[in-house]
Amino acid sequence: MTSQTITDGPRSKHAQLRDALVELAVHELGPDAAIPSERVLMSTYDVSRSTVRKSIDSLVADGLLRRIHGKGTFVSRPRLESRLHLASFSQDMRRRGLTPSTVLLGIEPHRPPVDVAAALDLDDDARAWRLDRVRLADGQPIALERGWYPQAPLPDLDRRDLSGSLYEILKDGYGLGIDAAEQTLWGESADVATARRLDAPLHTPLLVFRRVSRSGDLPLEHVVSRYRGDRYQIHMSLGPDALGPAPRTTKG
Repeated sequence: MTSQTITDGPRSKHAQLRDALVELAVHELGPDAAIPSERVLMSTYDVSRSTVRKSIDSLVADGLLRRIHGKGTFVSRPRLESRLHLASFSQDMRRRGLTPSTVLLGIEPHRPPVDVAAALDLDDDARAWRLDRVRLADGQPIALERGWYPQAPLPDLDRRDLSGSLYEILKDGYGLGIDAAEQTLWGESADVATARRLDAPLHTPLLVFRRVSRSGDLPLEHVVSRYRGDRYQIHMSLGPDALGPAPRTTKG
């Protein structure tokens, strides 16, 4: 570990130590490597424990480092960045030069929840496939998905190879290409079950997407995907507000 002198001066000691830790993480250690313990950092740079913790906290907040309870602090993997677009997970990962893969957790026909049935325009007694999968990129778990697909137009979906792109199966196997979708995004933290499926620490931040997709006029997919926020980020290009001016209000 290369050390640099932390001195009294116009820049705070925690800012100087932060720079030193960035250099260490990026140029010497690399992704998934453990950084030295607080005690070692205190001794190496001759700073207090509070200075070490403040520096580490700022880098955890920035996403460069991550803490794993009971194990230590590690260099984070760079986040995969995606632009919002209509594509399957497999297509998205291949565009990045990564190898997508899938762990199939299960597929069974069920009566879907009320909100799912409404989104898919299903009758009260209609059944849908519930598909649970973990999606990986280069062997690293990225997302946990629960999808619902109407059973009637997809009669043998449970006998298909679901380890690849489902959108390709829908298009090539059923002639039902996905051509439109509505998507909503929010944030959560990983509970015990989700953290275990994603091989992530408890309370890892998640990006959660709910997508309702259509093939022509047919609602074909309701899927909620929980992406590891420490491995995935979204890029959006924004233009001028096309909604027009806000309505005027009057005071009575």
